Amino acid sequence: MSAADHFKRDIAKHEMQVIRDDGVNRHIRFKRPGTMCMHFDLLTWPGYLCYTGDMGTYVFRRLHDMFQFFRRFENYPPYRMDLRYWAEKLEACDRGDGFEAFSSDAFRAAVKVYFDQATEGDDWTDERKASLWEEINNDVLESFYGEHEAFLALRDFRHDGFQFIDWEFDCKEYTPRFLWCCHALEWAICTYDAAKGKEP
Repeated sequence: MSAADHFKRDIAKHEMQVIRDDGVNRHIRFKRPGTMCMHFDLLTWPGYLCYTGDMGTYVFRRLHDMFQFFRRFENYPPYRMDLRYWAEKLEACDRGDGFEAFSSDAFRAAVKVYFDQATEGDDWTDERKASLWEEINNDVLESFYGEHEAFLALRDFRHDGFQFIDWEFDCKEYTPRFLWCCHALEWAICTYDAAKGKEP
């Protein structure tokens, strides 16, 4: 299930409660009636937006009205959340999960990309490549339990004149909580605008 699908399922019965709505000074709560499960609040003040709730706390800074920053503009298709750009505007992020974390899948994919690029030359016969990949699989891809061990395995690997040098991959992905937060921002601001009768 995608992050968007998880989010839609989690907020299917959420309702909006306006606690404060004074220009760019806002406090808007979204939750399922009768429970605080998966609830979240959006608070804005000039230049800032704070998302806080069950999925963490994130503070963004960019425009005077941060709702404007996150608004979905249907007249400029195709719309997509620019997660990289949004992450650049973080002033503070959740202490429990942050916004990025090491991904073993991203690490494995990066190792394969590096291997493919490093063995493109004529010197690398199919037999040499197969032997090298088997060693990488055994000594690197199957020998780590986390970020520290993964990069130690890369650093220490040597086989048939090959080693991992000039590594430029960070192997991080956005955390599930940050992705949930971003979907919440998009959905909540659309919901707020619809309630106010605003056109995007």
